[in-house]
Amino acid sequence: MSPIIYQRIEGADYRHIYVVGDLHGCLSMLEEQLERVRFDAASDLLISVGDLADRGPDCIGCLALIEEPWFVCVRGNHEQMAIDALNETNIERWLRNGGEWFYALEGEREEEARRLINKADQLPHVIEISTLKGVVVVAHADYTSDLYEFGKPLDGYQVIWNRERINYALAGRYSDISGAQAFYFGHTPVEHPQVFANQHYIDTGAVFGGYLTVQQIQ
Repeated sequence: MSPIIYQRIEGADYRHIYVVGDLHGCLSMLEEQLERVRFDAASDLLISVGDLADRGPDCIGCLALIEEPWFVCVRGNHEQMAIDALNETNIERWLRNGGEWFYALEGEREEEARRLINKADQLPHVIEISTLKGVVVVAHADYTSDLYEFGKPLDGYQVIWNRERINYALAGRYSDISGAQAFYFGHTPVEHPQVFANQHYIDTGAVFGGYLTVQQIQ
């Protein structure tokens, strides 16, 4: 079982907090959405559900967001595939899932991408945010327990890959995850944002001809 990393954020430190769905290199879409909500980089925070790169036009630009002070991100399966590939593990899996852009890079661009991917290896699997309306939890694919506890040991692989909960929900079988007010996930593309009990699924397929979802949580 791969260990899971948690991060805690105090919402009172920010004016507004937003959550964004899977970017997959769609940096211009993000810039349009941030302009629409009048995002203020000096006082607001944007939280990503992961999958910054692969498949889209500006993978390096999206990965570089992890160095911005107004941006935080949970680890997605695409970050993990990139990290694994740079460590000579499962390269073919990354290539099958959009990683070919990296192997077309040369020189400084390759060095920059490699540096950012290595930095992504520090990303948490779960971010907990204390807001005025309660605790909000962000993870990439799922929180694989029906009771949330900060620091609870879970399988990091399942947190970034699991689709069992949303598949049950789409079939009409869902219930709250206790221990927090709301959960935000990406990973599984949906035509429009979906809410099942206290779980929000916000990967609206930006890179697949859909659109990018940005939702305000504070």
